[in-house]
Amino acid sequence: MAYTASHRFARIAPRKARLVADMVRGLPVDKALTTLDFSKRRGAWYLKAVLKSAIANAEEKDANPADLVVTRTWVDEGPTIKRFQPKDRGRAHPIKKRTSHLHVEVGPKAG
Repeated sequence: MAYTASHRFARIAPRKARLVADMVRGLPVDKALTTLDFSKRRGAWYLKAVLKSAIANAEEKDANPADLVVTRTWVDEGPTIKRFQPKDRGRAHPIKKRTSHLHVEVGPKAG
């Protein structure tokens, strides 16, 4: 049985969030939480919250948190917020503020 959690419209670019999601995929949840605690990347803060939520969802269904592994993590692209930065001589340069949908799935260890 797999337990999932997600954070939609997170204000981090998907490319940056995917680097953190790749770090914890396949790890036991306690090791994944420790890895995210000591990571310097900004996306670790977002992914740690989603991972804690997935663990809480598993505990609600009477799963043992010590036996859980991060089975899947994936990051989808959310909507892009478009802004403009004023420049010299009346020009404007576009700024794309990207958002992400973060998903984490935890399940029991295989075997």
